Amino acid sequence: MFGRPSSPFARAVLPIAGGIVFFAALFGVTWLMATYVTNNTEVTTATGDRTFVVGEVADIAKSIAESGPVLYPDLRDPLGKRSIVIEHNGTDVAKGWQVYYAYPADRTDKCLVTQIEKTHTFTDCEGRTLTVEQLMPPTDVRPIVENRSTLLIDLRGNMNPVTP
Repeated sequence: MFGRPSSPFARAVLPIAGGIVFFAALFGVTWLMATYVTNNTEVTTATGDRTFVVGEVADIAKSIAESGPVLYPDLRDPLGKRSIVIEHNGTDVAKGWQVYYAYPADRTDKCLVTQIEKTHTFTDCEGRTLTVEQLMPPTDVRPIVENRSTLLIDLRGNMNPVTP
């Protein structure tokens, strides 16, 4: 029934056409399988870690005492709304940690501050000089001292205090 093609053109074109049909069918089956698999999965969005490890409390406290608070821009928001300032007060490196947003308490998050180098003061978008205490206290970020040695920043929004 299906014998060898008689013309040289048919002998040249049929294997190529068969290969094209085979790969088209393989692509179609793969596409259908991918569509089936992705339509039956639950979509979850993971924005990253819920805690940010800052480092050893003794080292960070020393750095803050010498150079002023630490400004961390854009921890969770590329627009800078989650830029934070970490401050330490007192002599006990396991206590006295505070976190503030990097904008004044009397302005919105559109007015980000810039730290005056090696000081505990900042300038805002209007050129005002501010202290750390004049920055916005956070509602969903808090410092955690783990094992009296490691400072973490909790980004989960749970503001129940944790004592070391």
